[in-house]
Amino acid sequence: MKEVKQVIIDEILERLNDSPFMLVADYGGMTVPQFEELRGKLKEKGAKFQVAKNSFVRRAAESAEYPEGIGDMLSGQTAVVTGDSDVCAAAKALKDFAKSAGKPEIRGGVLDGELLDEAKVKALADLPPMEVLQAQLLGVLNMPAQQLVTVLDQPGASLARVLQAKHDQG
Repeated sequence: MKEVKQVIIDEILERLNDSPFMLVADYGGMTVPQFEELRGKLKEKGAKFQVAKNSFVRRAAESAEYPEGIGDMLSGQTAVVTGDSDVCAAAKALKDFAKSAGKPEIRGGVLDGELLDEAKVKALADLPPMEVLQAQLLGVLNMPAQQLVTVLDQPGASLARVLQAKHDQG
């Protein structure tokens, strides 16, 4: 029996190590169809909703060197959400589902080794999708280059207008 427990803990640890984040939720009161619907929505976002025994998650989190406060979130009926990359999309799917179904209750999580409370997870859920953030960043990075091109182009454009005016006069 001890080997089976260790295999489960190792599997959870592997998921935690492969994911830049872990969100913790209380799934108490959810029906099986609700559970499956939420799993499907999270899967679309590259995340996985997994129920595990609190002591197993606690031991895996300790092995993954997560902050000590994560243990406080692991009580009752706990499910963890892990994923490939986009924590905002996973948090949004979890928050939106909880808003419509009333469950699960978001407790908090960990992002890149930093402990998140419920408010921080909900704030992540309110951020735009990763593609929009990347486009906004690219726009900000591109702005100085556009301004430089405009400044460099002005003397040449001014000279061309002067030459055109002189040509039109004469």
